Amino acid sequence: MNQRYRKQEPLQLGLFMPNCSSLYSFSSYKPVPDDWTYASNKAIAIAAEDAGFDFLFPLGKWRGFGGRTNLGGLSLETTTWASSLLAVTNRIKIFSTVHVPMFHPLTVAKMGATMDHISDGRWGLNVVSGFSSEMTQMGTDLLPHDERYRRTEDYITILKGLWTSEPGSFNHESPWYKIVGGYVNPPPVQKPYPPIANAGVSEAAREMSARLCDWSFISAQSIDNCAAIAGDIKRRADRYNRRVRCACYPFVLWRETEREAQDERRRILEQMDREGVENFARDLGIGSGSYDNFTLEMLTFGAGAMPIIGTAEQAAEQLARLYRAGVDGVLMCFLSYLTDTIRFRREIMPLLAQLGVPMTSAPTIRPS
Repeated sequence: MNQRYRKQEPLQLGLFMPNCSSLYSFSSYKPVPDDWTYASNKAIAIAAEDAGFDFLFPLGKWRGFGGRTNLGGLSLETTTWASSLLAVTNRIKIFSTVHVPMFHPLTVAKMGATMDHISDGRWGLNVVSGFSSEMTQMGTDLLPHDERYRRTEDYITILKGLWTSEPGSFNHESPWYKIVGGYVNPPPVQKPYPPIANAGVSEAAREMSARLCDWSFISAQSIDNCAAIAGDIKRRADRYNRRVRCACYPFVLWRETEREAQDERRRILEQMDREGVENFARDLGIGSGSYDNFTLEMLTFGAGAMPIIGTAEQAAEQLARLYRAGVDGVLMCFLSYLTDTIRFRREIMPLLAQLGVPMTSAPTIRPS
C-alpha cells in the first residue's frame, strides 16, 4: 500500500545515546562529562524504558575527532554495548551501529541473531558505509561514495540471506564478498529479520534505504527540510512496495524560559572546539576545509542535529509539528542525558499527549 494512504502510527521516541565521550556537541561545555561510561548508559537506558521510550541508538566510533574535546576518543563498542543493555532491559529496542568495512557480514549476522535471542526480539542494526578517519588506522582505504553504498547494499543483502535461508544453504558472490554455505543458527527471533537502519541522506543513501532498509534516520536543520527528505524516501519505497519509517535527529534543550534555554546553547557555542568540529566537517566531506561560522556553529551544536530549543511547551509543539509532517520517530540527544530523560517524561510527554500526538508506550512503573 502507498505510504501516504496508510494511517500514521504513534510517534516513536528514541535516544541517541552517549556511548562515546563528549557527545553530542563539539564543545567544552558539558554538564555531565562522564556520561559515556557503561554505568551511566545503563542508568539512562533504564530511565528511558521507564519513561516509555521506544528505542536506543549508539554512535559507532573507533577513534576521536581530535581537538580539545576529542569527541568520541573514549567509546563503547556498539555490539557489546547493545548486548549488555538488552540484558538489563525488558521492552525497549536497542540498535548496534556497524561500520561495513570493519565487520564481515556473516559475523554481524551471527552476533545480531544472538542479541535478538538475548532480548527476545528487541535488537536492531544501523549500517554505516564508513568514515575515512576510522578506516585509515586499519590500513583500509575508503571507497568512493557511490561504491561504498553499492557494497553496503550487498552487505545488507547478505545479512538478510543469512537470516532467512536454511542454515548452511546461503551462497553469495560479489566484488566484495564470497559466502559459501553460509550458516547462522539459530536465526533471529524477529521475522523475517531484525530492523535495519541507515542514516545517510545522499541520493545513493536514500535509494538504498528505500529499497533495503526499515528505518531512515535523518539529520536536517528544519522541520520542513526533514519532512521533505522523509517524504522523498517514502515515495521511493513505494516504488518497491515497501514501507520505510523515518526518524529525525533533534537536540532537544528546554528550560523554564526560552531565554534560559538559549543561554545554554550560547554556552555550548562559546566553548566550541574549533579544531574538533573542523575535523568532523572534513570527515563528512563538507566543503574545502575552510568553514564559515554558521556551518561550524551548526555542526558544533549536536553535531548537526536539528535544534529544538525553548520552553517545554515550545519543545513539545516542535516535536508535534515533526509528527504532523509525517515523521515516524525522533532520535533525540540531550545536554544532561539522565536528568533530561526523567524530565522529558514528566514535562514534555504530557504536553505531547495534550497536543494529540499518540505515543507507542506508556511509562513503566518498576517494582521498588
